[in-house]
Amino acid sequence: MIERVRNTTLTLLLFLASAVAVAQDDESLMTYDLATQAMEAAEAYAREQGWNVTILITDQLNNPVMLRRIDGAGGRTFGFATAKALVVNETGLTSGEYGSRVQAGDLEAIEGGVTFAGGVPVYRNGQLIGAIATSGVRAAQDEEVSVAGAEVIGSTSN
Repeated sequence: MIERVRNTTLTLLLFLASAVAVAQDDESLMTYDLATQAMEAAEAYAREQGWNVTILITDQLNNPVMLRRIDGAGGRTFGFATAKALVVNETGLTSGEYGSRVQAGDLEAIEGGVTFAGGVPVYRNGQLIGAIATSGVRAAQDEEVSVAGAEVIGSTSN
């Protein structure tokens, strides 16, 4: 009986330890405070340029952390920003670089992704913590907005 209780206890402890390890892998690395800092910088840059855009910040698991749609941004900009963030979080590349590699045949296309610029990864201490994706103006301009936010809290490359 004591042996059975011991084995059951050990099994439960191993199960709990593995559950904690899995939960830690699913932990969001993009905090609300980091997203707020990045969003303020990205929005300020867009407003300085007179660009009406949608800006989306996600964590590394592609969960939305913060979204802003400046008055006048088109209705489809949210969908494009979401698609840009998806490819960034899946590949760790900018959405423009992802597009170049897909067109060259170096990468498989990601379902629901887009192949143009505007989404950038955010790295801190060499680790991907999320993405900033912008949509509403030309792709290169979208990327400028995203970079302005990313550089405040980290970098766009590891």
